Amino acid sequence: MRTLQTRYYQKENMGIIRFAVATITWIALIGSFVLAQDSTPKVQVFGGYSLMHMDSGGLSGLTIQSVLRAPSDTFGVSSNFNGWNAEAQYNASSSFGIVADFGGRYGKPITTSSGVSGLPSGNAYSFLAGPVLSYRTKARITPFVHALFGWERVSLSASTITGLPSPVSTVATGSTDFALALGGGVDYKMSRRFAIRLGQLDYFHTSNNLNSFYDSAFGTRQFQGLATHQDNLRISAGIVVQF
Repeated sequence: MRTLQTRYYQKENMGIIRFAVATITWIALIGSFVLAQDSTPKVQVFGGYSLMHMDSGGLSGLTIQSVLRAPSDTFGVSSNFNGWNAEAQYNASSSFGIVADFGGRYGKPITTSSGVSGLPSGNAYSFLAGPVLSYRTKARITPFVHALFGWERVSLSASTITGLPSPVSTVATGSTDFALALGGGVDYKMSRRFAIRLGQLDYFHTSNNLNSFYDSAFGTRQFQGLATHQDNLRISAGIVVQF
């Protein structure tokens, strides 16, 4: 049963990644056939690294130790996750555009001291879209701001935690919830086709009910008082290709 659940979530997550790649490729191909009337690129595609600083939502090592009846100082909670960020943007004018934003992050949300192994791995994929305002100057610098709205899919893998008085099993679980990103960044133009996104900072809101999420993973109803939304920060940087 656990293997079937894991395969289901892996298949679902791969479907999200394929959709993101297909969308960005489609917009890029359209852009390659559009001739701009001025120096403003009609289409631009961004891809790069992102770091997400996550709001724990009240989850702590003490909470997990209490639920699992583990020895003190056994568990902790991660707050920083590595991942990627990609965008496909259509510019209707020099200052206004529409952007589709895709992202993914990976890691273990629960940490542990030595002697304990088998903690579940987590991942999340997001799809957001919305308007972007850019300020294009004669210089190579282009600052921008955007407001993006969409969904995020958060998943936790099946696992067996060992090194405790009794092994604890988790089942594969996932949740799809509303998400939004408010922020902006700065691009530095290197050539007609390429720019570097020096930095992009977003307030990244997610609406994951951590109580039901972890209850589902651990097969219990003991997670209480955790947040039903999270206020996170996302930092991204990478390469922009312009058409």
